[in-house]
Amino acid sequence: MSSERPSPIALLQGTLDLIVLQALASMGPLHAYALATRLEQVSDHPFTLNQGTLYPALVRLEQKGWIKGSWQRTESNREAKFYAITKAGTRALKTETEKWRRLSGLVEKLLEGGS
Repeated sequence: MSSERPSPIALLQGTLDLIVLQALASMGPLHAYALATRLEQVSDHPFTLNQGTLYPALVRLEQKGWIKGSWQRTESNREAKFYAITKAGTRALKTETEKWRRLSGLVEKLLEGGS
């Protein structure tokens, strides 16, 4: 029996956008550090989001109009940009979720049939 930890999950391109949108839809507005921390807490596997991964996704989603950032004070009284999902983001979340389910269904079928 090996005591090795499972390797971290590698994200497919576009998957992070879906994860961020779903997190903001279900958890409400969060700043980047709180978002990364919360995602690490709820994942079953090692899942670390560094600034070089998360911030470009937040900028991209904000440019698309799917999230909106506003400066607020954190619980520790620091200024941070909090991100919230927009109406357009909620629509995009539905569309992206449907795409993800089709893709993951295809992969599952291929894995089941490809012993």
